[in-house]
Amino acid sequence: MSSNKKYWTSVEELKGSSVVETLKQKEFAEEIPVDEFLGDKESLSNSKTSRRDFLKYVGFSTAAASLAACEGPVVKSIPYVVQPERIVPGVANYYASTIANGFDFQSVLVKTREGRPIKIENNDLSKIKAGGGARVHASVLSLYDKKRVKRPMIDGKNVSWEEFDRQVGAALNGVSGDIVLLTQTFASPSTTKLIQDFSAKYPNVKHVAYDAVSEDAALSAFESRYGRRALPNYDFTQAETIVSIGADFLGDWQGGGYDISYAQSRIPKNGKMSRHVQFESNLSLAGAKADKRVPVKPSEQKAILASLYGYIVGGGSTSELPSKIDDAVVKAASQLRKAGSKGVVVSGIPDADAQSLVLAINEALGSSIMDTDNPRMTRQGNSAQVSELVKEMNAGSVGALMVVGVNPAYSLPNASEFAEGLKNVEVSVSFTMKEDETAKLCKYIAATPHYLESWGDIQFTDNQFSLMQPTIRPLFDTRQFQDCLLKWSGNSQSYHDYIKETWAGNLTGGWNQALHDGVFEGTSPVAATVVEGFTSSANDALSLRKMNASAQEKGEFELTLYTKVSMGDGNQANNPWLQELPDPITRTTWDNYLMMSQADADKLELENEIVSNGALNGSYVNVSLGDTTVKNVPVIIQPGQAKGSVALALGYGKKEGMQKEMQVGVNAYPLYKNFSAFQNVRIEKAAGVHEFASVQMQSTLAGRDDILKETTLSVLTSNSKHQWNGVPEVDYNHQEIPVSDQKADIWRSFDRTIGHHFNLSIDLNACTGCGACVIACHSENNVPVVGKDEVRKFRDMHWLRIDRYYSAGDTFVEEQEKLNNLGAFETYDVIENPSYDNPQVAFQPVMCQHCNHAPCETVCPVAATSHGRQGQNQMIYNRCVGTRYCANNCPYKVRRFNWFNYAQNEEFDYHMNNDLGRMVLNPDVVVRSRGVMEKCSMCIQMTQKTILDAKRDGRPVKDGEFRTACSAACDTGAIVFGDINDQESKVSKLQKDDRTYRMMESLGTKPNVMYQAKITNTAEA
Repeated sequence: MSSNKKYWTSVEELKGSSVVETLKQKEFAEEIPVDEFLGDKESLSNSKTSRRDFLKYVGFSTAAASLAACEGPVVKSIPYVVQPERIVPGVANYYASTIANGFDFQSVLVKTREGRPIKIENNDLSKIKAGGGARVHASVLSLYDKKRVKRPMIDGKNVSWEEFDRQVGAALNGVSGDIVLLTQTFASPSTTKLIQDFSAKYPNVKHVAYDAVSEDAALSAFESRYGRRALPNYDFTQAETIVSIGADFLGDWQGGGYDISYAQSRIPKNGKMSRHVQFESNLSLAGAKADKRVPVKPSEQKAILASLYGYIVGGGSTSELPSKIDDAVVKAASQLRKAGSKGVVVSGIPDADAQSLVLAINEALGSSIMDTDNPRMTRQGNSAQVSELVKEMNAGSVGALMVVGVNPAYSLPNASEFAEGLKNVEVSVSFTMKEDETAKLCKYIAATPHYLESWGDIQFTDNQFSLMQPTIRPLFDTRQFQDCLLKWSGNSQSYHDYIKETWAGNLTGGWNQALHDGVFEGTSPVAATVVEGFTSSANDALSLRKMNASAQEKGEFELTLYTKVSMGDGNQANNPWLQELPDPITRTTWDNYLMMSQADADKLELENEIVSNGALNGSYVNVSLGDTTVKNVPVIIQPGQAKGSVALALGYGKKEGMQKEMQVGVNAYPLYKNFSAFQNVRIEKAAGVHEFASVQMQSTLAGRDDILKETTLSVLTSNSKHQWNGVPEVDYNHQEIPVSDQKADIWRSFDRTIGHHFNLSIDLNACTGCGACVIACHSENNVPVVGKDEVRKFRDMHWLRIDRYYSAGDTFVEEQEKLNNLGAFETYDVIENPSYDNPQVAFQPVMCQHCNHAPCETVCPVAATSHGRQGQNQMIYNRCVGTRYCANNCPYKVRRFNWFNYAQNEEFDYHMNNDLGRMVLNPDVVVRSRGVMEKCSMCIQMTQKTILDAKRDGRPVKDGEFRTACSAACDTGAIVFGDINDQESKVSKLQKDDRTYRMMESLGTKPNVMYQAKITNTAEA
């Protein structure tokens, strides 16, 4: 029988108090200040209620919890009416295609989800890589650029393609002068044939190829020596001695892609590895990886090449180089002769005579590293023809100009002359994705598709080709340049059919097989142009005399114009992933700048200063060349910059067709006189202070000897591992035992031998700092872009960073010895201010180390971070309350805190803030919200899919199937991912390698990320 007794808890309840009645209905009598929490930014920042109070209310109030749950809006999903056969929701499709934008050429795999391209990956079937990795991986975001031209335009007004064709066709038929096609390098047999067909209908057609960053000198030298306008190909895999004179062959030199074979020659095998000597002005990726780097001015580079030619080919040298530099040249020549056919010389000197001497030296060596029989075809620009075109435009002899894939009004050194000449051209058509500087000046704007919406064929080398295919239907009302030419030629074919017809009978495996693989070998269906009257041996004596004379042309400051791995020629300047990618050398984002030596900066009273909030500020200068002045160029004082020389990156300073946030940097193209990267300039200090956004302020490893390990090849081969890569030891029962010993643990570890256990291996010798892995991580894991202001506050969100360290000694070991010898009252200045003249450099990718004994896991009060059985340190985002204890307790500093909602927030106007840009987001990875920690997840979504695919097929996972975004993007093989419980896996074998170590192993965190120590070949000839 139930009780009717009344229970009460206080006298007030018997009195019928109103407070008691309120408490019956609500847990708290005090009203929650909801408006203050969910109001605008100002009310939130001025709220008198603390975060602690809010969490208290949210934790105990049902009403507040319900309110908080309403934060995420409900988005209705609309199912397919008729589902496409090949699209399975939740399952990715991959298509082989090719990027060929005139600067970057590479065969790729395109990952699509529900018809949306969301990620670019490497095509492992391709035998040649010829593009910048970071830019290639970021190119998928350029597809969803809201600044794209969406339909054809005439006089700034939108029109239909029918109207566009009618007006342009009528205009071309009435043209009195030449019809000039000013195009990017297409390297496309079908496009070449199509232009020939177009010329048949309009006999007054001229085709001029224009590369914004010219390789004209190397092309002309090759043409005069071998009769074809191409570039020599290099395979550094078997190289024993590499001598580079001003060639950043790990960057964009001659189209790039050489880092892959170079990295293979740098892995010590059987006690051997290549020896790399670099002569250069500004510190480049190639210079950073060199065994011996000699900083020299551009004029000295020419003298060095002439001297090297004399020592190897001519038997002597007539140069007047300083003794220290000449000694380095003599030793380099000796090593080249010793290496013989395994030696090679490369140069970035923008002079045809210089490039001719390089070819002559390699011929004399009998170099098997240089391949002239299968040359590269991905640069075809002719600077002389471009210069002549501008003169003809101003003379009024050009009746129609079609500009395709280039932006001469921005990138030409004499852009103002081009703009004036364009006024004299009756018919001006711009085929473009953006309403850029050139398109603004043209009457007709033809909206072109992104390469992921296009068809095409590309010739990388004489016998290596690839196909481009659309991976999504055109987002806008666009049309390819080639389709326009077909229509205006009276050909009713589509460009797709035209390509198939061009290659009919030339594809061994057939069209479908070639399209599936993306790459194939064969012979071009269009005959190559061979120059008549060329000689196999050019006049090297004349070239040598010219080179010696040119070396005497010196200036007060000698400028080197270069391209960054992030921005290239500026083609993708409106891409926020690339703008926020830190430069591998300076670690600076969202800027270009004049790099200058400390000595020259002191002379001009220029400085870099780290201000009170830890950010970097710098002085401004004006850079003048003749009557041209580029004003307010910020200065970075760069260790390793040759005295008397400065360097400035191209590709910045664009204004038209750009979001306001991406209009950063200065345009250096006006200084690119005569398409030469070397210029003598005047520099004067300007007023003002520039604010840089840098992600790394520490420069050296001072006192951090267990972060990055390095030794020389001779030590590696002659000493035991314990001497140069010993495991830290701790005291146990008055005896020293390795920290890896189980006796050193105070943890009770679970059995990790069951199932998969993932490890990541990073080889510091193979890593070139290119940044491709950083962009791939952004793409795969929906990492947000935060902008320059937030990066300046060190709030960058990169899950993966590539630390760059300088050494004050010849090696990092020598630096550490200097540190240990400091007296009690001495400071770290001798270490923290490294040798500015010529420091040693090392790159180290760092992500979450996924520690088996993770310090972050023990301090999280809500268990938001925990350890998975497969070795991954996991984050539960909806549990995290943002205490940041884990970040404080992480010795590797790899955790990132979301200060804001970066998605759908108008204050962060990047790709996550518009419907078009958000199409790139990976649906397998959540977009994190404000107030939570995030970090590298070791791409758990990728590992789980691999496991599920194998389970579905009823088979074990094969080695190489497990991949992360960074390991898949790393062409050099520096990053290897896999299961260490698979004893035959590559990562398991690397774990046992003598060079392997764990970062900060003395802490006992037992990371699942391992590194291979950096080895330098210091052996002189």
